[in-house]
Amino acid sequence: MSESRTAPARVVGEQEAAAGEPSGPDASPSPTWWVWLAAWPVTAVFILSNAATPLYVMWQREIGFSKGTLTVIFAFYIVGLLGSLLVSGVVSDRLGRKTVLLPALGLALAACVIFATASSVAALIVARLFTGIAVGAVVSAGMAAVTDVAGGHRKRLAALLASCAMVFGAGLGPLLAGVLSETVPGPTVTVFVVEMALLATAILAVLRMPVRRPAAPAKGAWIRVPGVPHGNGLQLTLGIAVFAPGITATSFVLSLGPSLLSGLLGTTSRIVAGAMAFAMFLTATGVQFAVQKLPRRTILTAGAVSTTLSMVALATAVHTSSVPVLIASALLAGAGQGMGQLGGLSLLNHSVPAQRLAEANAALNVGGYVPAGLLPVSAGYLSDAIGLTNGATVFAVVLMTLAVIGGLVVLASRSRVAEPV
Repeated sequence: MSESRTAPARVVGEQEAAAGEPSGPDASPSPTWWVWLAAWPVTAVFILSNAATPLYVMWQREIGFSKGTLTVIFAFYIVGLLGSLLVSGVVSDRLGRKTVLLPALGLALAACVIFATASSVAALIVARLFTGIAVGAVVSAGMAAVTDVAGGHRKRLAALLASCAMVFGAGLGPLLAGVLSETVPGPTVTVFVVEMALLATAILAVLRMPVRRPAAPAKGAWIRVPGVPHGNGLQLTLGIAVFAPGITATSFVLSLGPSLLSGLLGTTSRIVAGAMAFAMFLTATGVQFAVQKLPRRTILTAGAVSTTLSMVALATAVHTSSVPVLIASALLAGAGQGMGQLGGLSLLNHSVPAQRLAEANAALNVGGYVPAGLLPVSAGYLSDAIGLTNGATVFAVVLMTLAVIGGLVVLASRSRVAEPV
């Protein structure tokens, strides 16, 4: 940037430039509609993240693979995502949001092509890997871009929209895939053609997005485990303590939910599977709007309670063969992820400097997605060995324990950190 600054305003101006916000005496905040539009690339990529969920039953029948292999395919998504998070947050903070988002959207387009033409487990793995890399970029750079566009006076709105963009897209993907695969020709193709059109509009939004390249000089390694500045560790810990069990619960529903529905209902309807996933993430979206004005630690505590109840319901559902209880478990899981995610993002938005925000977002998601990758995969292979009912029960007990611990961590921290305004 080449703007001249007076000495008293120099530090403030550089911080604003690092955040990608307009700086200088003539600067004005972006209109509110741009804050909403800045969240669209996050939604578009997250639609892809779960669009394949209702289609795996078809691929299992056509290609032939076990529930364990299915969870491995899901796990490569986590591998790509975690690998992306090691780089994307730091690169975004140093080179700018667009530098990360545009290649990520291109990779998402490539994943659509591979999904649409997949005829082997290897192709599904590659498509999921590319999807994970793209998602890793948008949860760090994309969510930070929403905050940049919002500016310092709309951080609460930025956290809400960034978080809701993620969960709403994650739910819309499987619903879209389920409906299209049942009602139009090319059940494993059409949804990805539609998704490519959505991604194209996201690319246009990023190209026009009012963010600037950071002015701060690069420091430290480019590839590293993402973290937060000194003094922000507790905020990160609180977010992970609740977000991790919540997103692990929804990951289980996405990976093995269709199998559970098949066993309980005797149906392989892709619309039913997609609708359950959509309802789960619609709950995650709605609950965030409902609780957005509550204290952040109250939101996190409620998220931990919701995930705990979700696991109680899951264990009950598989032992009683109750579809309504299984759906209740999915809705509670969505609420748990939604509140954990909103609480964690909001704490980071209000405490981490703008020039480290994408890396902080990446750190939150690393903490969440590691168990979200490992535990459902373990549950998948355990289900192959001891049966789906017993495997789901073990998973429920383990995750319920983690959710309770997360809630206790939040309660224990109430007197140690002041609630941000």
